[in-house]
Formats: sequence, structure tokens, C-alpha cells
Amino acid sequence: MCMNNLSALVTEMRNEHSMTIDTMSTAEILSVINQEDMKVAQQVQEVLPQVEQAVEKIYQSLKRGGRLFYVGAGTSGRLGILDAVECPPTFSTPPDLIQAVIAGGFNAFEQAVEGAEDSEELGASDLKNRGLTELDVVVGIAASGRTPYVLGALNYARKNGAATISLTSNKNATISQAAEVNIEVETGPEVITGSTRMKAATAHKLILNMLTTTTMIKIGKVYENLMVDVKVSNYKLKERAINIVSTITGVSYESAKDTLDETNQEVKPAIVMLKANITFEEAKKAIYEANGYVRKAIELATKGRD
Repeated sequence: MCMNNLSALVTEMRNEHSMTIDTMSTAEILSVINQEDMKVAQQVQEVLPQVEQAVEKIYQSLKRGGRLFYVGAGTSGRLGILDAVECPPTFSTPPDLIQAVIAGGFNAFEQAVEGAEDSEELGASDLKNRGLTELDVVVGIAASGRTPYVLGALNYARKNGAATISLTSNKNATISQAAEVNIEVETGPEVITGSTRMKAATAHKLILNMLTTTTMIKIGKVYENLMVDVKVSNYKLKERAINIVSTITGVSYESAKDTLDETNQEVKPAIVMLKANITFEEAKKAIYEANGYVRKAIELATKGRD
């Protein structure tokens, strides 16, 4: 069902602007690629209403204790991995909260696993092995919109009551029929025909950034525009944490550093301690009562003082 009429897909059509790219100079080739890339953000803008629906699905799932799964093959699977692995250091999320499932397993990140993407059954079994439940949400990623592995995963997810989202670069895609929310960002023919690691992948990376970043903001991982749940795991991130605390509270570098030492490098309680002039234990209590939202925690801690 998914493997018919490949040439009819927009992502497989020839780009009229690059028909003679093999005769161009280096500067001309770069200009063509750049001109095509500039179209990507405009196409993403066209699907923002669908991206919003997807964010709401993910947000509601995580609020209920669910998890987010990205499922893809090849480049699509690798994009899911890239987004998933950045969430724990950026937002201190548990490693299993946002997971990437790639056809052929994680070995496929570096080297293609032949035939892995052609099995619907494998897509379903890989999600089954992750213990998918009705609380979870699955984002199926496929530039073509018809990868059997992704289709199998989405069908399995729907069968088991999980929320489903499709992300593709072709209209009326096969995987869209298996998902509740369809994000079809039509980036058009690639500079090199069928090379969807280019514009299609760029669009998908932008959208995956939106999905996780917006969700993390909505669940209280950001205060103003600062990553207040950053996981301090190296020197650079420790310096960032100190600067965040100093910037928000107005205290000196040394004072921010000392407060972070007191909170075991947790940025949120350090901010609430300094902004509300309370102890570490009181700050932790306020953050808990505010469901993790720093702004609300500060309000609760300072209520009645004015």
C-alpha cells in the first residue's frame, strides 16, 4: 500500500531551479541551495495551526504522566534522536520522558540498516517493547509520508489508545490517515531530487524544536526566556546556571554561585530563595505547590508581604 507511485510525491519531483546544477560553479551551487532553504521557514509557518494542535496533545500527555515517542527511519529517525537526547541536559527531563525509536535500532544512527524501514510489524513491535500505553503520544516522522515502519508504529499506537501525530513533507500522506493530528509541511522538490535530508529534514527539525521547546515552556521548564531547569553536568552548564541566577535575581556572580552550591546546582530553588528571601526548604516547598512554575512559586512565597 505504501510503496506505490513514488514518483508522484512532491519530494521526489525534480526542482526546476537546479536542473543544471552539475554545470554550475561552487558559488552558484551554494546560491541555489540557499535560495531553496529560505523557502523552508515560510512553509513551516503555513502549518503552525497543526503544530499547535500537536503541542497540545503532547502537553496533555505529559501532564497525565505519559511520554513522547518519536518514530522514524533513516534521516527522520535520526532527527528524532537529535531532539530527544537534547531534552535531559536542557530541561532536566528524565531520559525516558522523550524517546526516539528508529528503524533498525540505534545502530542505524550511524549506518543504514537495510530493509528495516519496510516492515510495519517492526514499527509496532519496537513500540510494544517500549511499553507504550494510552497515556503516551507518538509522533511518526516520514518525509515521504508512507514509510511502512512509521505507519506500523502509528497504527499500533492508535490501537492502544495513545495520541498520534504525523509529520511529513507530502500532502494527503498515508501516515496522516493513521494519526489524529497531521503536520504536512510541503517543502517542495529538493535541490538534488529525492534527497529529503535537505529541505524536508530542515523543516522537520524546525518543527521538532517547536514541539519540545513549547511543551517544556508550558510545563514550567522556562522562566522569562531562560532555561531554569538546566541540568548542571559540566563546566559550561555550571557557568550558564550561575549566570541565569545572577541575571534573574540581580545578585553578584559569587552570590549566585554560593546559592547554587546550597541547592545542589538546582537553578529553580536558587532563584526562588533569592527572589523571596527564603530558605532552600521553603523554596522547594513553594516550587512544589506551584507545580514547578518559578513565577508562581515566587508569588506564593512572597504573598502577603507587601
